[in-house]
Amino acid sequence: MKVSLEWLGDFAVVEAPVPAVVEALTMAGVEVEGIARTGVAVEGVIVCEVKSVARHPNADRLTVCEVETGAGTRRIVCGAKNFKAGDRVPLAVPGTVFPGGLTIKESKIRGELSQGMMCSGRELGVSEDHEGLMILPADTPLGRPIQEIFPSDTVLELEVTPNRPDLLSHEGIARELVACGVARWREDRPGRAAGPGTLPGGFTVDAASEEDCPHYTATVIEGVRVQDSPEWLKRRLVAVGLRPINNIVDITNCVLLELGQPMHAFDRDKLGPKGRIGVRRGRSGERLLALDHNEYEVGPDDVVIADGAGAVAIGGVIGGEPTAVLGETVSVVLEVARFLPAAIRRTGRRLGVSTDSSYRFERGTDPALVERARARAIALILELAGGRVTAAGSAGSGAVPART
Repeated sequence: MKVSLEWLGDFAVVEAPVPAVVEALTMAGVEVEGIARTGVAVEGVIVCEVKSVARHPNADRLTVCEVETGAGTRRIVCGAKNFKAGDRVPLAVPGTVFPGGLTIKESKIRGELSQGMMCSGRELGVSEDHEGLMILPADTPLGRPIQEIFPSDTVLELEVTPNRPDLLSHEGIARELVACGVARWREDRPGRAAGPGTLPGGFTVDAASEEDCPHYTATVIEGVRVQDSPEWLKRRLVAVGLRPINNIVDITNCVLLELGQPMHAFDRDKLGPKGRIGVRRGRSGERLLALDHNEYEVGPDDVVIADGAGAVAIGGVIGGEPTAVLGETVSVVLEVARFLPAAIRRTGRRLGVSTDSSYRFERGTDPALVERARARAIALILELAGGRVTAAGSAGSGAVPART
C-alpha cells in the first residue's frame, strides 16, 4: 500500500523527519518497502497563458507564441502541437535549472527569440506524458509557481500484514504514528462526522444475504455534474498509484484511501426499477460484464448487488460496466456497505479478481466506518459534483454507531 505524507498531513501533524517516520513504522511491525518523492522539484516554472500562436518563419514544425505571465508578455518558440491560444501551461523562465543540468536561457531558435520554455508533464516530473504541453485548468492563476500546484511529496510503499487491516488507510497510518509519538491528531481531520445526518427515505434495500453483508446503505444523489476531478484530488490519487477517472469515481477511491472503507457508485438511471436495490447470492448461470471489461459467471456462493433485472455488481469485489458512472450521468446511487471477509475471499479467489475494495473486505473492515465514510463521500460529492440527496435506504442488523 502507498501512503502520501502530504495526504497524511490532513489527518495528523507529523512531527518527525521521514527517517524517523520510517523507523517508527518499522518498529510497529509495518515494513517500509520503498520511499519515492513526487511533485515538481524544479524552481522557476510558472503558469502562463498563450495569447497568440504563429508559424515560425524559418521552421515548419515550430511555432512562435506570445504568452502572458501576469507580469508581462514573453515570446516562446515551441515545437508542441497540442495547445491553442487561451490555454494555460507551465513556463520555465530563463534561469530555471532542470535535473540533469539543463538550464533555460533566453536565446534565438532558428532566428526567432525565445524567452523561456513551455513544459510537458514529463519534463516537470509529474507524469509520463511528453507528447505535448501540460494543459492546466483555465482558472489557474497566472504567474503562480508550478511547485504550489504540484507540491513535493514523499510516498511510502508499505507492506501491511493481514492481521492489521486497520492500517489500510491514511487515517489508519496516522493513528499508528500518533500512537508511536511522532505525530499528533488534527482536530479538523476528514471524516470525523459520526454520520450523514438525517437523510430522506424512499429507497428500498433488500438484504437477502445478511450473513454475507450485515450492513448495506444506498444514497441517491440527483443533479450531479460528472467531470474531471480538481487537480488536488487527481494529484493525490496519482501519487498512490491510481488513475483518475471522473469526480464521482475519484471520490469513492479518495474515501477508501482516506478511511479504509470501500464504496461504489452506480448510475441510477441505468439500474432496473427505480427506488430499489438488493443484496443476495448469485444464481446459477448469472453473468456480469464488470468494470475491468471481463465477463464473469457468478453462482450461489457469490454475493451480488442486483436490481430487478439481475446482477449489477459483484458485492465487495467489482462493479458492473453497464451501470458505471460516466460523463452523461446525472443521478447516482452511492453504495457504502460492510461485507464479511469469508464471502469476499471466496468469490475473489474463485474468479481470480483482486481489487482495492476486495483487498480490504477480505481482511475485515471496521463496522463503525460505514456511516462515517458515507457522510464523507456525500459531502465531497455535493462539493465537487453538486446535486442533492433525494432518497436513501439501508438494511441489515449489523449497523454500528460511528466512532470519531
